[in-house]
Amino acid sequence: MKVAGLPILSILSVVFCCCILILVLVFAGPAGILDNFSHVSSGFLIAGLVLVQTQIWLSAVRWRFTAARLGQELPLGRALGEYYVSSALNLVLPGGVAGDALRAYRVRTDTPGGWKRPASAVVLERASGQLAFFLLAGSGLIAWPVFLAGRLPVEFRPLLAGFWVVAGLLALIGAALFRWVLLPRYQTIAQDLAEVFWRKGAFFVQFGLSALIVASYAATFLLASEAVGAPLPPLAAVTIVPLCLLSMVLPVSVGGWGTREAAAAALWPLFGLTAAQGVSASLLYGALCLVGAAVPAAAIALWSFARRGPGSRKI
Repeated sequence: MKVAGLPILSILSVVFCCCILILVLVFAGPAGILDNFSHVSSGFLIAGLVLVQTQIWLSAVRWRFTAARLGQELPLGRALGEYYVSSALNLVLPGGVAGDALRAYRVRTDTPGGWKRPASAVVLERASGQLAFFLLAGSGLIAWPVFLAGRLPVEFRPLLAGFWVVAGLLALIGAALFRWVLLPRYQTIAQDLAEVFWRKGAFFVQFGLSALIVASYAATFLLASEAVGAPLPPLAAVTIVPLCLLSMVLPVSVGGWGTREAAAAALWPLFGLTAAQGVSASLLYGALCLVGAAVPAAAIALWSFARRGPGSRKI
């Protein structure tokens, strides 16, 4: 179903994000949020934008490596330009994957089935990042009990042990199903996974790049919180920050706006801060990511248009 050329679900996503963002702003208090932004200095902004550029550059290198393992060579400049455009679109369009789809489409080849290898490279590159992110969030499962142990009543502490047992069993079951049920049925996918993530030392490259990228996400959020006058301890990097970032991948999200701020408003008080400080940190984080990706993307698009004309599909 479409309305004026736009899918109704996309329109509903935008409306939902706007509504939840307004509700969170009202709940947290606009006056307090504005006051928090008065603490932000140019040094924090510059540092945050540098971190965002680091994320995108490393992500482009990871994509280029993944594509090469699947037989597609991408010049670094091309990969970087496409990744800037993709990142900017993911932050402003519903679903958070439109930019990735465009990235795969634009680097397709003219041979029959020339979109399959680029699409696989994009999917597996994003999977590498998601795996590293879930490992970070999983490490938080270790940190949470340590953080909460002294704050929970004694009668609730066995629940933490039970949670650990259930989480461990689910992880083992999931790994077993993936290894012995899914992979044997889909040999082509299994071969691609082995080539991208394991053979010829690929694991170390993928893990190293993805770990650095995920660490830069957490560092940007910690910096944003520090900038608004709400410094977080290092423990937050594996506890509340991953949960805030996880809220951005909800299918109703538009670049994480609204859902991320709602999560921050609920989680920042766990570390003795206010909901307004959490919302302020989340808004600044989102602004840094958007500006850091959109400004270079716009410059690249204008340069491409001026150099090649509107008919070209290459950056």
